[in-house]
Amino acid sequence: MEEIKNDFDLKAELKALGMTQKDFANFTGVHLNSVGRWVRKEIKIPKWVSVLVDNYKKVRLFEQSIHYKYI
Repeated sequence: MEEIKNDFDLKAELKALGMTQKDFANFTGVHLNSVGRWVRKEIKIPKWVSVLVDNYKKVRLFEQSIHYKYI
């Protein structure tokens, strides 16, 4: 499994998204303990996590742009 670079800060990313670790665990189907261990950098974060977070942010920006366009 490919791992992401060390500069990815999952805790900061979740905070910026307004998500808790529990929210992220429920969203991804990953056990809450695993998410917590990623945040504490006890285990390496799989590459798919950063890709998912990046795409999630893009979708939110798109949804906001659509919402504001039709107000």
